[in-house]
Amino acid sequence: MNFIETRGNDGSRPVSVSFSQAILNPMSSFGGIYAPEVIPRFGETFLKESLDKDYKALARDILDIFQVDIPGELVEAALATYDRFDDPANPVPVVKIGDRLHVSELYHGPTRAFKDMALQPFGVILSGLAQARDEHYLIMAATSGDTGPAALDTFRNKPNIKVACLYPDGGTSDVQRLQMVTEDADNLKVIGIHGNFDDAQAALKRLLGSDLFRATLVEKHTQLSAANSVNFGRIIFQLIYHVHSYLELVRQGHIQLGDKVYMVVPSGNFGNALGGYYAWQMGLPVEKIVIASNANNVLTDLINTGAYDLRDRQLIGTSSPAMDILKSSNVERVLFHLFGAARTRELMRQLDEEKYYQLNEEERQAMQALFCADFCTDEEGKAYIKEYFEQGYLMDPHTATCMKAHASCCDQPLHAIVYSTAEWTKFSPSIANALTGEVDAHDLDALKTIARLAGTEVPERIKQLFSKPIAQKTLVNKEDIEKEVLAFL
Repeated sequence: MNFIETRGNDGSRPVSVSFSQAILNPMSSFGGIYAPEVIPRFGETFLKESLDKDYKALARDILDIFQVDIPGELVEAALATYDRFDDPANPVPVVKIGDRLHVSELYHGPTRAFKDMALQPFGVILSGLAQARDEHYLIMAATSGDTGPAALDTFRNKPNIKVACLYPDGGTSDVQRLQMVTEDADNLKVIGIHGNFDDAQAALKRLLGSDLFRATLVEKHTQLSAANSVNFGRIIFQLIYHVHSYLELVRQGHIQLGDKVYMVVPSGNFGNALGGYYAWQMGLPVEKIVIASNANNVLTDLINTGAYDLRDRQLIGTSSPAMDILKSSNVERVLFHLFGAARTRELMRQLDEEKYYQLNEEERQAMQALFCADFCTDEEGKAYIKEYFEQGYLMDPHTATCMKAHASCCDQPLHAIVYSTAEWTKFSPSIANALTGEVDAHDLDALKTIARLAGTEVPERIKQLFSKPIAQKTLVNKEDIEKEVLAFL
């Protein structure tokens, strides 16, 4: 299968590229990204035959449908990374928490967040391709809290790979920050920036699209790639767990094969929701994808009004920081599939230059046929955390945003799958406050409070973070990022 450019071709690049080319060099003409030339389809027969298969077999089959040009032994090595999850046979448990309401728990990997689902196998594939080509790569990543730890973990000490990870200082939880700054492998560089995630992501995309930066890297015998969800290598592994979660509801007897479901997705950069969109377009029975946002509700406005408006809008720090994003990169791929490359280029140019675009009425209706959206304040989120904890389920603040969107958007008597993106350990102060009303002085105190209330233990890998030495101490202004990256190389 070939991949083409979301903003059209500028004449200096190939009109289409293979999967391996798209993940090794994820940025395309006019600052765009790559998307499948055609979204492949599977039918009900595929789903029926998949009911008896484990997660790895399902993943293997979906990669085959996309006809990825990755050697079979490398695919097997990539899928073997799921052996690092709590239950290798079922890395994504799906748990019933209410009437027709289920949670797909995506956080049972090494860094306790959903980014492991894609980055664990992706890291093996990208490193394997680099070694096979005898090439050296700098992997750039910008994180709002979860991509960074997962990318650093998967690429730690991988041959032919160096990683530069950007994070907003003060914009992550303490556990997320400690997962990054305690990494001490020689091929990893963590850079805190004075700014927010949008600043980090803008710097990432600028460097990925800079011919001068690439030329400088070539002098150092290094190619450039990315670990963010601008890279389709991330997205292809994210769509798999949407199919798996649906099949789990069938296996558990909650739905019949062919029944439609709601997908309720906490959304920041939109990669998780995009994976659901691709699964739906491939043939998964879906009624609608419900987009849950926090107070940074730019996606709610886009879907409800057709306007993407960043004018006079400032990023708000919330208790669900991984969603504290205003510029969602993966919306671009949906625009491309719905409206074509020329219109996508026009809309993204307006957003870049004017901080605003407006879909026309026909386009707005096309978006609303796929998506419904609502947002949840921190106070509302705390109430949901407490309510469900009292019913026996412990959720993090990102998952809590989904509860309001589920209540307001799921108006048909259908089962809904909520995608839980992080373990409670990643955001303990907010959760402890929701449960007790008290504010713990330290994150470790909050972890112990929740563990006591829930009758569980703080995982050893989380406790150890608070005693590990800080290995990554770099903190710079955003204009100094390029200089810092080049010094690392």
